[in-house]
Parts: sequence; C-alpha cells; structure tokens
Amino acid sequence: MNQVALGSLGLKVSRMGLGCMGMSEFYGATDDTESIATIHLALDRGINFLDTADMYGPFKNEVLVGKAIQGRRKEVVLATKFGNQRSLDGKFLGVNGRPEYVRACCEASLQRLNVEVIDLYYQHRVDPNTPIEDTVGTMADLVKEGKVRYLGLSEAAPGTIRRAHRVHPITALQTEYSLWTRDPEGDILSTVRELGIGFVAYSPLGRGFLTGEFKRPEDIPENDFRRFNPRFQGDNFYKNLDLVRHIEAVAEAKGATPAQIALAWVMAQGEDIVPIFGTKKRSRLEENLKAVQIALTPAELQEIDRVLPQGSTAGTRYPEQHMSAVNI
Repeated sequence: MNQVALGSLGLKVSRMGLGCMGMSEFYGATDDTESIATIHLALDRGINFLDTADMYGPFKNEVLVGKAIQGRRKEVVLATKFGNQRSLDGKFLGVNGRPEYVRACCEASLQRLNVEVIDLYYQHRVDPNTPIEDTVGTMADLVKEGKVRYLGLSEAAPGTIRRAHRVHPITALQTEYSLWTRDPEGDILSTVRELGIGFVAYSPLGRGFLTGEFKRPEDIPENDFRRFNPRFQGDNFYKNLDLVRHIEAVAEAKGATPAQIALAWVMAQGEDIVPIFGTKKRSRLEENLKAVQIALTPAELQEIDRVLPQGSTAGTRYPEQHMSAVNI
C-alpha cells in the first residue's frame, strides 16, 4: 500500500484508510472479535490510517480501536473526532465546540484509546454558536501540549475553513465524497487545495449502496440507520439503484467489483484525496484493498461522469434535521 501526503504539513497516510464507525454502531449487528481481526488485517496489508470518533458507540468505538492497536501503535496514524455531543444512553445532545468541551473530549479520547497522543484530531461538526476561532484556538493549545499532532475539520464550509486555517494550520478536511455525493466538487475542493489541506473522503461507497449489495429496501438490517436515510427510502432507493447498475457495468468490463470501481473513482480525483472506507469484515477489506490496483482510463472516467453526473442521486444524504449540521 503506497503512502501519500495528507496536507502540506508532513503527515503521510496510506492511500486508503479504514473507517471504524460501523464496527460499533449504525450499520446493523457488530462483532468485536471480527472487527479487531479486520483492523489487524488492515495493518498487515499496509493501511496505517484508522478513523474513529468519540460519538461512535457512543464511546465504545474508541475503546475497540485502542484495544486493536495495542502493541502496534507505531504502525498507526490515528484519527478521532469531537463535537457531536451524546449522552451515555446514546441520545444526541447537539454540536458543541466550546473550548472547555474540546479539552474535556480530548482527555477522554486519549484515555479510551489508551494512547499518549492523537495523530489527527477533527472537529466532527462545526458549532454555529461558538466562533471557529475559539474552537480551533483550543485545538491548537492541545498541539502545543503534545496531546495532538495535526488538526482537522469535518463538513466545514469554505469560509469556515479559511477562518480556522488562520488560527492554526489545518491538515485535513473530512467530508462525504463519492460517486453519489459529489457536493465537495467546486468551492470546497478548490479551497482546501489552495490552502494545502488534504481531503479525506468518508462514505466513498455511498454507505454501502454503491457496492450493489442492496437490491430492495428490505435488504437493510432492521437496526440500521440507513433505513432512515432518504436515499435508501421509497422511490429514491430504486432511482439510485439504476445508478448503481451503471457502476456494475463498468465493473464487469474491468473485471472488478462495484465497490472497487467506486473507490478507484475517488482516488482518481487526485492524490490529495484519501478515501476511508468502512467495513467490519475481513472479506470486504480484502475486496476493497484491490481498488488500488485499478486504473480508470480517461475514457472510463468520462463515461462514469456522463452516467453519474453531479446531482444525479435521488434524496439528501442525511435526514433533514442532520443536513443542517453540514457545510457550516
């Protein structure tokens, strides 16, 4: 697995990263033993970039990741996040970027992960009620104290990114980006590229939809949050299924799987874009890793752009109440 520069400040990560969220919540049943085995296999295969957050579980995912990397800490670029506030019983309490909360979250994450330093610390969502300068100022203090190495933002708007970057250099922006979520194209990508900020693409497989695994809404597990996602509901589901058939056709012609094509497409958008796919199974990990071997030709990229242009996906990427928290 090749490594690439994430941003312009010296951080290097594997060409793809592993998103660990689904190992603890949101995507159906979980199995800690298989999840840890998947993390270990990822490290064995050269993935060094692991992504978690305090809210996943809630709070369980950091413990899981921390357990998995014991004895292998030097192999890992560890990213976690704060800002989406939840109670112990899982209730969402809103977005919090207040300085005292930032500091408390960092200390708690360090303990759960059982590490001395967080390599990349993201603000998970921008708090509209706290100046970004105050939030990032506290994050910068954590860097000075040696508790954090690099800073990141997630789902931040171009103006917010610029304001944050003036307080302390931002290494990475993490935002959803895939063949069915092309929102960052334009102002967001041009802004981070101008500032020398790396781009981490989460949900590069469209929350699993682009793999072709789901043929009808009933295929989604009962306790899976995707059942509440507009893109997985009603007519939207079947309209989006038509888009996946185009990906399946490209995959068949290339002797690849739809998931591999979806990941290869994201990587083809630039070496400064690092996709983090989420999986909790070793078999899926092995499949996804082969995407680095797929080179899409200019003609293939042009054809994909023709059949899946920006804005072709039916439905918003989150329910309405959650959409208000992105691109702030």
